[in-house]
Amino acid sequence: MEVFGCELYKYNHCFYSIKNDDISYFATDFLEAELDEDHVNWLNIHDLSDHESIKKLCSKLHIEKISMENIYIQQRRPKVEEYSNYIYFSVIFTDLKGSSPFMFSENQVTFFLGADYLITLQDGFKGYFDSVRDRIEFAKGKIRRQKSDFLLYRCMESILDNYYQIIDEVAEISNKIEERLQEHEDKLILNDIENQKRKLIQLRIISRPLRDITEQLNGSETQLIDKDNLRYFKSLDNHCKNLVSEIDSQIQILDGLANFYYAAQGQRMNEIMKVLTIVSAIFIPLTFIVGIYGMNFEYMPELKKKYGYATVLIVMAISAILMFLYFVKKGWLKKSDYHLDNE
Repeated sequence: MEVFGCELYKYNHCFYSIKNDDISYFATDFLEAELDEDHVNWLNIHDLSDHESIKKLCSKLHIEKISMENIYIQQRRPKVEEYSNYIYFSVIFTDLKGSSPFMFSENQVTFFLGADYLITLQDGFKGYFDSVRDRIEFAKGKIRRQKSDFLLYRCMESILDNYYQIIDEVAEISNKIEERLQEHEDKLILNDIENQKRKLIQLRIISRPLRDITEQLNGSETQLIDKDNLRYFKSLDNHCKNLVSEIDSQIQILDGLANFYYAAQGQRMNEIMKVLTIVSAIFIPLTFIVGIYGMNFEYMPELKKKYGYATVLIVMAISAILMFLYFVKKGWLKKSDYHLDNE
């Protein structure tokens, strides 16, 4: 099956079509043969290797040179650039499938919004906007009755959904970690907690610029976004703020689990030290008695007694039992204390 570097969704309220081809075709024919006012045109470019064709396409659409250059530069602090004929910005998309145990793979997605088109560019076809494609193909919601600004809203919403999916997965893992903490000692728990915290910290770093972008889009006065659709971008802005708060909350939960782990370890160590201390206290008088009768003096009163050996053993046993019962009565020694090996 031949794999192309671009796909074009062309649609209105009663029609849609999909065309897959190389960027070289769209660089030549997108403006002349495909773009028109009667349809919304979504050009999704997922092969950025043909720099010349992308440059040619941007030039035909009168996109500034600096915007073209930023396609290939990962922007950690991106912002919305508004021009008379287009809006430009980039965001970071996280790839769950290509993630390591403690880090997400990242891919920058660049948006160019025009009056009748939306261009998205990312390195590799990752299925980031499958939900948007599904809405277009099956005419779900109002997307086929709206213009390109509403398409941009749906694409941004898809990115936010991806972020929330990550938080949901981390929350599920956190619940499993909490269950493991309650059930038994697991030396890998702390490592798992740190891995999830790293993911959330990375997500917080890449989501905060997205919050700035949604805030700028919400307050934009550009003619490319319909005034009636600004409420959707306001909703995006609120979701972004909630997203950052949710990330911080999950980080606090993981911090609490780590503190609980350390507290449980400390409590376990205290119980072990208490048992060892009590055992030592029981054996101290026994050691004292053994030490006395271990002295090599010739004249010791009990050496010639017939039952001297048995008497000493009985005294030692009674002393140990009395001390053990005393500690149990005081509550210093419970059943759980001398069954630590069963945990």
